[in-house]
Amino acid sequence: MPPAISTLNPAQGPAVGGNQVIISGTGLIGATAVHFGASSAAYTVVSGSSIRAIAPPGAGQVTVRVTSPSGTSNGLTYTYTTAPVLNSLVPGQGPTSGGNQVVLMGTGFTGASAVHFGAAPAVFTVNSGTQITATAPPGSGSVSVTVTTPGGTSNGVTYTYTTVAAPTLTDLDPHFGPTGGGNTVTIFGTGLTGTTAVHFGAQAATGIVVGGDSQVTATAPPGTDTVVVTVTTPGGTSDTSTGNPYYTYVPQPALASLIPDTGPATGGTNVTINGTALTYTDEVFFGAAPASFAAISDTIVVATSPPGAGSVPVTVHSPGGTSNSLAFTYE
Repeated sequence: MPPAISTLNPAQGPAVGGNQVIISGTGLIGATAVHFGASSAAYTVVSGSSIRAIAPPGAGQVTVRVTSPSGTSNGLTYTYTTAPVLNSLVPGQGPTSGGNQVVLMGTGFTGASAVHFGAAPAVFTVNSGTQITATAPPGSGSVSVTVTTPGGTSNGVTYTYTTVAAPTLTDLDPHFGPTGGGNTVTIFGTGLTGTTAVHFGAQAATGIVVGGDSQVTATAPPGTDTVVVTVTTPGGTSDTSTGNPYYTYVPQPALASLIPDTGPATGGTNVTINGTALTYTDEVFFGAAPASFAAISDTIVVATSPPGAGSVPVTVHSPGGTSNSLAFTYE
């Protein structure tokens, strides 16, 4: 009976060939040829149930068969895959201690089995066929970054280890903003030249503009509660235990009632404004006129009505935005 083959391990490999493929089956003793498509492969008969073959160069999908004096086996499909191509690294440099995230861009990353920074393996996540996020291992000097898949190993792109100190963050302006984000925050510190990322907690900021070694502006992302702002440069990420890196997301204030909601045209009425998210109130308006006020708690603001006439909308403003309005009537 002719030989019969049941599995190929692996069933795919690089177009340049050269990888070892274990062919399992029966009746393999005395095999006289192994073919990948029309191409002959070098091989070693390990046993009656196993052959170790070296895949020849090829392309696309081909049929693997084993021939013996008893005939030719059934065929199994072997797929040639192209090697990945690495186009760029962001950032292309980082601290000798490693640990920073590097985004690799290119093609053919699906099924990646390894990422190397020089000879050092990196921990990585395949985001898509065109993007990988890797954590740079420790290193020094300039090294070649490569990606390995079943199709082979990519070209190398240079990554440079630097001895630049990590940035420090000393202060923010402002320290408060709306939960929807979108406001511009100025970040003060040292070593900010070359900033590659700004994070508000775990969320990445956008609109990063480096104003020099001591100042960066960024657009705050949406968020809640109080978070720590960090800056990342080729030297590393800022230490969260130094300076004043805290940023608080403030909900939009909402008004529920005014007590009283009427007063004399001459002003001077103390009005209790009830609502929510009032702690960070920075302005109170009766119509277009600003009023003096005191934020008593998150639910109460006491304001003194300015002079006015008729019915006017009362609003409260905070870093979270402007509240709804309630009517106050001058008598």
